[in-house]
Amino acid sequence: MIRKEFSEHLGSVYRKPVFWSCSYCIISYGRAPISLLNQYIQQQAEID
Repeated sequence: MIRKEFSEHLGSVYRKPVFWSCSYCIISYGRAPISLLNQYIQQQAEID
């Protein structure tokens, strides 16, 4: 949705048709336990 709405601007910044990059990190995670964050990160690595 964001990618479609701002396609002109994002197209000049991001070469690939994605909004997020694997290089982004989690700065704020609310009250999630660190074990849940570790699990999420491991699952993302499996997807790549």
